[in-house]
Amino acid sequence: ALIPQVIYAIFGTSRQLAVGPVAMVSMLTAAAIAPMADGNVTMYLSLAIIMALMVGIIQFLMGVFKLGFIVNFLSHPVISGFTSAAALIIGLSQLKHILGISIDRTHHIHKILYNAFEQFGQFNWVSIGIGVAGIVLILVVKKINKALPSQLFAVILGIAMIYFFNLDEMGVKILKDVPSSLPSFELPNFSYFLSGEETSTFLGIQIPAIKFEMIQKLGLLAIAISMVSFMESFAVAKAIQSKHKDYKIDANQELVALGVTNIVSSFFQSFPTTGGFSRTAVNDQAGARSGLAAVISAILVVLAILFLTGLFYFLPKAILGAIIMVAVVGLIDYKEAFHLWKSDRADFYLLMATFVSTLSFGIMEGIMIGVVLSLGTIIYRTTRPHIAILGRMPNTHIYKNVKRFDKAEIRKDVLILRPDARLYFANIAYLKAKIDYYVNKKGDALKLVIINADSINSIDSSAATMLKDVYEELANENIFFVFSGIKGPVRDIFKTSGLTAKIGEDRFFTTVKRALDCYDEEGCKMIDGFSRQTNN
Repeated sequence: ALIPQVIYAIFGTSRQLAVGPVAMVSMLTAAAIAPMADGNVTMYLSLAIIMALMVGIIQFLMGVFKLGFIVNFLSHPVISGFTSAAALIIGLSQLKHILGISIDRTHHIHKILYNAFEQFGQFNWVSIGIGVAGIVLILVVKKINKALPSQLFAVILGIAMIYFFNLDEMGVKILKDVPSSLPSFELPNFSYFLSGEETSTFLGIQIPAIKFEMIQKLGLLAIAISMVSFMESFAVAKAIQSKHKDYKIDANQELVALGVTNIVSSFFQSFPTTGGFSRTAVNDQAGARSGLAAVISAILVVLAILFLTGLFYFLPKAILGAIIMVAVVGLIDYKEAFHLWKSDRADFYLLMATFVSTLSFGIMEGIMIGVVLSLGTIIYRTTRPHIAILGRMPNTHIYKNVKRFDKAEIRKDVLILRPDARLYFANIAYLKAKIDYYVNKKGDALKLVIINADSINSIDSSAATMLKDVYEELANENIFFVFSGIKGPVRDIFKTSGLTAKIGEDRFFTTVKRALDCYDEEGCKMIDGFSRQTNN
């Protein structure tokens, strides 16, 4: 909560963004490293600090190499499904504090629930009462006024109950001592990546074996956290910036700023941090106009660490569990699922697949499956582009999709197709099949096929070759094959690929109307197709 604010204030482009430990990144970090630490508190802390360093390096390099666009592969349904599942996992992981029992660390909620059910007879009902009271208090205060510090009220209530009624003597677990010293400069502890086995000698130094599997696992998790944390931070920064308009947010500089922030902070025992919505909103409402507000905030945190930590000795862990539970419940985005069910079933299934995968296989596995499914969806959609059959609107020269406009007129001897996508090797087979289908459906009456290229932004060599084949097949059946509305870059590729020379420059028209007018004029028809004098 200290160093990140100050470092970001120096390198960041947002004037209001408040960087620190936020719910999402804290949740992901805890869920990622808990199974690796396996209850070893020292290892748990060391891995959290190393995670900050790795996240920082990844974000910094992404910013330097202008790779901010990569986060676009994390679609909103994937983030929503992943966040909801992760929130559920973390929320249920707090049951041990609420129930006052010991539950093995795991990413699988069915194991958490089963383990808790097995220990029903060992529940500490006093702890449960404190936890429930904390949850109710937070929710009630939020209902009355969201601006009130409901979590602080719960903390005060919990401390007071323990202090005045000695509930810790009844088995309620409390926080006890909190270090009041400030974090000092210290190198991250990488010893957990070494097996301790001497495997080789280099310059007279015995080099122990390295646990590459552990590095790989932590690295993959760091990549996921890097992308998710940047998405959250950038979204918050853009939302706040839209209210001010006197500066701009640079995505790649934001990556650099967050990267440097996490790198430097890792040497002061910080776990991964990012820009948070709640603290940023408060910062903006308080009138922050520059990074100086973050520096002042850091100074106040220093004062709290030096002089107020003793007040937290009697804080029951059930209250901390209650605070986390209420916080993560807000991250379960069930409204998005209902919205997608009504508006976009494909995205709904993507959300649910990510949600179920995260619950079934774990945090990292869930987000990776979500990314793969997102890419798969993109590939599937681009390989099956929308292809419209156009017809003329009555008494106009406007041509519209006949499936959307019932009054659009269709000629028996003309087929007008409009592919709404770039044409490349992955979707040409689908386009070719559609052309063949519609040509066969028209039958012997068909004399002219027009490809309206208004929606084609680019093609590759494979697509050009396919169009040559279509031209030859239609020519063998005495069917004219022409194009309208081709954009300059696409026309250039037609020329360099030899397609223009193959079919003739007279087969290219500025509009569908021009193509039809030329076809309908007797003087425009030649044995080999259209006249060479169409002036197109």
